[in-house]
Amino acid sequence: MRICHVTPHLPPDQAANALLPFHLGTWAVADGDEVSYVAHAPRQQQGRSKHPPVALPGPVAWVPTHQEAHGMARALRVSAATAALAIVRAARPTIAWADVVHVHSNGLIAETTALLADRMDKPVVLTLYGTEIWHYAPRRWRPDFFTRAYRRAAHVTFYSHGLLTRATELGLGRRDASVVYPPVAPEFTYHDEHAQAEARAALGYRCRHLLVNVKRLHPLAGQRFLIEALGEVVRTHPDTRLVICGTGALLEELKSVARAQGVEGHVTFAGLLDNATIARYDVAADAFVLHSLLEACPTVALEALATGTPVISADNPGGLELRELFGFDVTVVPRENPLALAKAIVQMLDGKRRTHPHTSELIEREYRPAAVQAQYRAIYERVVSVRNVDIGTGAPQ
Repeated sequence: MRICHVTPHLPPDQAANALLPFHLGTWAVADGDEVSYVAHAPRQQQGRSKHPPVALPGPVAWVPTHQEAHGMARALRVSAATAALAIVRAARPTIAWADVVHVHSNGLIAETTALLADRMDKPVVLTLYGTEIWHYAPRRWRPDFFTRAYRRAAHVTFYSHGLLTRATELGLGRRDASVVYPPVAPEFTYHDEHAQAEARAALGYRCRHLLVNVKRLHPLAGQRFLIEALGEVVRTHPDTRLVICGTGALLEELKSVARAQGVEGHVTFAGLLDNATIARYDVAADAFVLHSLLEACPTVALEALATGTPVISADNPGGLELRELFGFDVTVVPRENPLALAKAIVQMLDGKRRTHPHTSELIEREYRPAAVQAQYRAIYERVVSVRNVDIGTGAPQ
């Protein structure tokens, strides 16, 4: 099978809609399929990253970013239609080559290529990660290409049941839709208390209590409330350290919050780390704390659970869904409430433990790469089969 992934990002960008198409492509090539991509250039090719290029499992048709298109429009008076036409020209050969086109997320690149593929009688699988639905607002006075692409897709997958439910509430219900949760990489495996102590020592931490957060430094990630909560936590457990893994524009602001709360000496900003290092931090932690204001299904929380570390989450849709799935291994607290978060952390540190066996069993059965790959493979085969039947019988598209 020839699979084309269309995505706004590719590694080394760390967005979910960069990692999933990369992994799906890698797994498909290992199984004998052919893979290609249509994508924006990664940040390191635009001079904003020191990370080396990542070897991709197939060729890429690069297209300008939306910001670059806007810049061209300002400088050259180029319309949005002209920018979309440039995407069509760059993507058309790759779309024509493919048996199935897997479009990730939304935006000009996703919507333009999804409609192009549909016009070329190529089945489209559309995967939605969260913001496309959380911030969905139909356009009444100008073309709504997202809704059109969504309606015309052969199949739509959602990152969580909460996201699918919200889409239905917004009038985007459809028959050919399913939930496929994000894959949990094999680096994230269960470790008991003894292995936890070894991991903490190997990382160089001698503190009694260790909290870990992994997320881009962004207002929606809620690290500010976590740092504010830490001020309360250290009053009860002074030998506590918080490690925040990730980069972003809020770094200096968050450092300032830590100073203002008097916990600067208890917070480590570890920066952008690879999966293997993140896994070691997850293993070493007493609790993984993710106080995001909005999540569909936080992969980083699933990864922490896979290592045996309980999760404390804000009551965003993704956190509530994880609580339903994994029970008491996920504690949920109100958003933007540092005192409630501090109380939950203190309770966790007072009764430290590893996750329940049911959590490990569920992750091994439903969230490992082989399980996720099998779900997407079944979707690809189904939409290709249906499209071939429709073309062969002359059925209307």
